Amino acid sequence: MDKEEWKQLLNEIYSCKRCPLHATKKNYVAGKGNPNAKILLIGEAPGREEDIQGEPFVGRAGKFLDVLLKETGLSLNEVYITNILKCRPPENRDPMENEIEACRPHLEKAISLIDPKVIAALGRHSMNFLFNKYNIAGGKISMLHGKAFPVDSIKGRKYIVALYHPAVALYNPQMKDLLKKDFSVLKDIRNSYNI
Repeated sequence: MDKEEWKQLLNEIYSCKRCPLHATKKNYVAGKGNPNAKILLIGEAPGREEDIQGEPFVGRAGKFLDVLLKETGLSLNEVYITNILKCRPPENRDPMENEIEACRPHLEKAISLIDPKVIAALGRHSMNFLFNKYNIAGGKISMLHGKAFPVDSIKGRKYIVALYHPAVALYNPQMKDLLKKDFSVLKDIRNSYNI
């Protein structure tokens, strides 16, 4: 990865005013982990704790994501974690289309620079974003979760994985085991393709 290009991307994120969310956020939330990782996890938008700390997945959902990664045998050094939106929507509401479009260039550039082999969508908004980007036939996340979709690009084969957002287990504890099972597909892909 070109370190200067990465630094430029972060500067663009930290000065972005492409949508109204920049005026209501406390901090921009770019990402965390290893930008040279082969596995990229994309959530939807920063929540309250993320907005305060300026880092993705540090709240309750983030703690569960840590558990899921650990049980999958992945460390923070082996993944990069970001969101579609880099600013918190008020009251943690869903991202709006105009906000997604405003943040699209940041995420597109991050995907290009990181050049991951596996991109995991955490939640339906990120799944829809990735399925549109890679021309994968869509559907409901309830039908597609835990599945990997191979796509070929100029830079080689990638795998797009649809996963429920870890926050779903906070509202419905019965989903914890399903999420653990779904996350195991990341381990399977990594082991099968030496990623």
